[in-house]
Amino acid sequence: MSEAQRDDIQALAKGGRTNFFGFLLRLGGTAPFLFIAGRFYGVEALGRYASALVIVELIAQLCVLGQRRGLAQRLSEDPREAPHVIADAMTLTLMLSVGAAGLLYLFPAPMFPSGQYSEWDRLLPLALVANALTDIALAALAYRYNVGATVRARSLVEPWVQTLSAVAFLFVLPEAGLALSFLLAKLAALAVSLWPLVRTFGLPRHWHPHPLRLGRLAVLSAPLAVADMVEWGSRKLDVALLGFFTSPAAVGVYYAAQQVASLPQKLKTSFEPILGPVITRNLKEKNYAAIAQQVSQVGFWIIAAQAGIAMALVIPGEAVMGLVGPHFVGGTGALTFLLVAEVAAATAVVSEAALIYVARHKNLWISLSTIALQASLTVAGMLVVREMGLGPNYSAAAAAAALFFSLGTASLVKAWLLSCILDQRITIWRWALVWAAAPAALVGWAVTRFLPEWAELLFGIPAILFVYGFVIWHRGFGPEDRVLFRKNVGA
Repeated sequence: MSEAQRDDIQALAKGGRTNFFGFLLRLGGTAPFLFIAGRFYGVEALGRYASALVIVELIAQLCVLGQRRGLAQRLSEDPREAPHVIADAMTLTLMLSVGAAGLLYLFPAPMFPSGQYSEWDRLLPLALVANALTDIALAALAYRYNVGATVRARSLVEPWVQTLSAVAFLFVLPEAGLALSFLLAKLAALAVSLWPLVRTFGLPRHWHPHPLRLGRLAVLSAPLAVADMVEWGSRKLDVALLGFFTSPAAVGVYYAAQQVASLPQKLKTSFEPILGPVITRNLKEKNYAAIAQQVSQVGFWIIAAQAGIAMALVIPGEAVMGLVGPHFVGGTGALTFLLVAEVAAATAVVSEAALIYVARHKNLWISLSTIALQASLTVAGMLVVREMGLGPNYSAAAAAAALFFSLGTASLVKAWLLSCILDQRITIWRWALVWAAAPAALVGWAVTRFLPEWAELLFGIPAILFVYGFVIWHRGFGPEDRVLFRKNVGA
């Protein structure tokens, strides 16, 4: 292994360790929020909040213009000073997000299709401005391998500010507590991301915005922006369609399941900023073998972690959903499909980290086809459920199953395409995943068979994770994988 490859693996491993710690922190903050939202605000209020969030987060994605991943390439290729490149990105995003927030404030109906909202709820679009700017700041910091900033902003400050604010608003403004707690959380995350950004890069001295330069940036970023929007849309399309076919209560149940399932998703998406700089450097050197190795390595790390987490949450699924509230237990089927979908999507995510640089338009067309497939399967599934006279929980499960099938298909296609372009084999799957899953599943069956629900959560989840982790460490992880758990790659 060359010194450059050793450095790359060290950087990826450090990012992995940091982000796993961030996952634990985010879990600690998100779980109480779901409990408070489900138990005290109620399933219908959570459903209305979820419907509004779909619109706000969609617009925020558009305003970022794919710069979460594209910024690394511009920082590596643009001859100007880094603060100037970042200032261009921030200015463009600020202009777009402020304009979009203003329109949503004036015309709030898309956020609240039920027509039920307060004047405080109308402030929710401000969150998209803060969220978009935070994405740019954290992408810039990740270019310098500062993943800790992302962990602090997204995994520590954001979930805990939201949780504590939701508690406070219960006593002050309960009708708008969910929306305002979300807004405060996004503003807090922006504040703690701007500080290290300025400390790392400094201020953009002697920089002036130029319309033509910003316009070129928007045009160049458009394909990546569409790909990001499509990838994000695949995670939110189901919520939007459920809102059309079912009640706000059903949307609330599905949203709770989605939030639980999204926790392991952070493990793979947080690798993107780290993979970007590593891949762009190897592309410059035409070191395609190194890129294939890095994609395969990170892909296995992500799948191994996500599979273990998915099993630990799926097997005692009724207990997990019951923790949010008794009305949410019916979302266990949806939770199962959503967690399996996250595992299936891992290959697509790591493959796309390279495809956006070597086959941007082909990647975009695959993403568009994926969301079209998902939409078709989701609508078809819900129509079948309606025709059979089944309840809304079955509609939620059908939507989640459609997501699993479409993301799994995208993973296979994107991995194949990247392998063809690089002329290198992409090997993410390992049979050790099966050897680890089998005894963990047996432990999980025993836990759910003989223990009460509270014990399933307190003892069952750690037991499943321990057995799975023990086997995957001894049967699945080689020396190159164990770098993930060492601070010194040469140790």
